[in-house]
Amino acid sequence: MKTTRRVALAAALLLPFALSPVQAQTQLTVQHALPLDSHTGVGAHTFKTALERLTGGRYSVATQRNDNEREMVESVQIGTIDCTFTSTGPVGNFVPEVRIFDVPFLFRDATHARGVLDSEIGQQVLSRFNARGLVGVVWIENGFRNLTNSRREVNTPADLRGLKIRTMENQVHMRAFTTLGALPTPMAFSELIPALQQGTVDGQENPISVIVANNINQVQRYMTMTRHVYSPQVMICNPAMVARFNAADRAHFQQAAREAQTANRNRVTADEEAGVAELRRRGMTVITEVDTAAFQTALAPAFAEWERTLDSATLRRIREWRAN
Repeated sequence: MKTTRRVALAAALLLPFALSPVQAQTQLTVQHALPLDSHTGVGAHTFKTALERLTGGRYSVATQRNDNEREMVESVQIGTIDCTFTSTGPVGNFVPEVRIFDVPFLFRDATHARGVLDSEIGQQVLSRFNARGLVGVVWIENGFRNLTNSRREVNTPADLRGLKIRTMENQVHMRAFTTLGALPTPMAFSELIPALQQGTVDGQENPISVIVANNINQVQRYMTMTRHVYSPQVMICNPAMVARFNAADRAHFQQAAREAQTANRNRVTADEEAGVAELRRRGMTVITEVDTAAFQTALAPAFAEWERTLDSATLRRIREWRAN
C-alpha cells in the first residue's frame, strides 16, 4: 500500500512538468506566397523566429507556402489559418480602401512609399480591415512592378497594344493596362507559369524580387523597367487569434511583425540592386531607360477616373507627403 502511494505521489509531482510544455505552447499557422528564399519568405520566417524567441518558445509558428493569395485571405477571415503575408492585389476585394495604393506612378521611390505606409495614412487604411473581419498588422512590400513579355521589347505605351498581360485580381491594375491598349488577364499567381508556358498570356508584371525568385526569366524574354506601380504587401491576421493575446504577448507579436517588416524591405532593396544584372546574366533583355512621362500621359483617362472613384483627398496627401 505504501509503495502504491509513493508511486502515485511521484506521478502527481511529475505531472505538471510532463504537461506544461504542451499546455504552454500555442501554434500559429502563417501562410505566404513565393519561395522561402524570397523577400516574402524571409519576412514570414523572420516573424516566426522572432515571435518564438520573444515568447521563450511558448508560441510556435508554422509557415506554409500558398500561391493563391485570395484563398489565403479568405482562410484568415474564417480562421482556417491565423495569418498571411500577401500582396495587396486581391486584398482590395475585401478592403476596398487598399486600392488607393495601386494607382500607377503614385509613389516617387521606395522612401516615399514606405514613409506613407508607416505614416498616419497607412495606419488609417490598416484600421479599415477590422470591419471586414480581418486585422491588418503591418505593411511589408514587393517593391515596384515591372513588365515582362515573350513577344517584343516594350519601349513606349504603343508597344503594349494587343499584348495579353497577366495581372492580379485588381480592378485598378486591370483598368491601367486596358487604358494602355493591353489585354489584362487576371489570374492567381499559382496559374502564372503554366499560362506563360502555354501562351495563354504573353506577359506579366511583377517586381524584380518576384521575377528573380520565381525564375520568370525561363518563360519570358524581355523586361522593361516601367516601375509603373509600387506593390505593397500586408500581414493580415484573424481577429479571434489576435484577441487571445495578453498585453505582453501582444507587444511581442507587434515587435515580431516589425522585425519581419525590416527583413522583408531589406531583402527587396538587395534584390532590386542586384536584380537587373542577374536577369541579364540569365539571358533576359532588360530595358532600363523608360519614358515614364509617356506612360503617365497615356494613362490620363484612367487617372481622371480614379480621382472620381477613389479618395481624391488621400491621393493628394500621398503625392504631397514628405519626410520630416
